[in-house]
Parts: sequence; structure tokens; C-alpha cells
Amino acid sequence: MKTILASKTVSIPPNVSVKIKSRTVTVKGPRGTLSKSFKHLNVEMTPIGQKKLRVDVWFADRRQLACVRTVCSHIQNLMTGVTRGYKVKMRSVYAHFPINVNVVEGKEVEIRNFLGEKFVRRVAMRKGVKCAPSGNKDEIVLEGNDLELVTQSAALIQQSTTVKNKDIRKFLDGVYVSVVEEGPEPSSE
Repeated sequence: MKTILASKTVSIPPNVSVKIKSRTVTVKGPRGTLSKSFKHLNVEMTPIGQKKLRVDVWFADRRQLACVRTVCSHIQNLMTGVTRGYKVKMRSVYAHFPINVNVVEGKEVEIRNFLGEKFVRRVAMRKGVKCAPSGNKDEIVLEGNDLELVTQSAALIQQSTTVKNKDIRKFLDGVYVSVVEEGPEPSSE
């Protein structure tokens, strides 16, 4: 059965501006600009003044109804990214051979001595993602504005240390995501 109209609103923070042009949303904030295209979805996005944004879908079935909440969540993530940013902490876990993780100029991660291998794994960060070692032992921090790019960079690091040809229940070595969090609250000046 089709629903005639389903709509959901997203509130816009005071220090963020949102522009919509042909289902492409551009969000500007104190940390920069992010944009995302929703051209593949049949939704209607309408700004309601400066404070709200409404997402509508007409004559939708179950699958299209789910897109309304998804679009709102993506827009909310963009607004959080340009105001606070995102931070992912990753820990290296090892049983015998200590994994050596080096950050090269904040743009690339080198993983050495994984399971005692001589092969050096190099993972380039996505555009706009910065990497740095944290103060803790065996921990690195990825930071950026775009949630998708930050978490994709973390996934690339984690996937580079998959164990091959061994029992993965026993060999749990690797670099794993420990915390995904929003950045600090922006200071109100």
C-alpha cells in the first residue's frame, strides 16, 4: 500500500547555512563546507525559513518511506561535521609480535611487523581526513568533517590487517576501531 505523503523535518543550527539545488545539499559551517547528492532518491527537500528543512516523499511504498529518515540522518551528519567534526580512535591488538603503526605526514599510515611479516602495509587517508598518534600506547586518532570519509579511512586501516590462512578465532591481531565520537562542542563567541 502506498502512503500519500510522508515528511520529516531537520532543524538547522544557528551557525550553519544549508543550500539545496536539484537534490544536492550543501552545508556550510565554521569548520568548512560539505555537500551530498541525493539525486538517486525520489524525495523533495524544502527549506522552511532559516531554521528548518523538510524532506517529503509522495505516494511511497515501504522502501521509499525509509529513504525519508535516511536523508534526514545524512543531512544531520553533514551539519554535525561542519560544526563539531568526527573523531575515530583505533587500537592495535597483538598477542606476540608487536604491531608498529607509523603516521606519515598525517596523510598515510604505515603498519609494520603485523604477525611478524616483513611486508609494510601502507594505507592512504581519504581526502580531508587527518591522522595522528594519540598519547596512549598503540593508539591512533583519525579526524575530519565528513563522517563517511573518516569511517572509510578507519575501515581501510582495519581491512589491511586481516589475517589470512590462519584460524581467525585464535589470531585476533589487527588494528581495530575502539571509539567513534563527535568532536568537541564549538566554543560560543
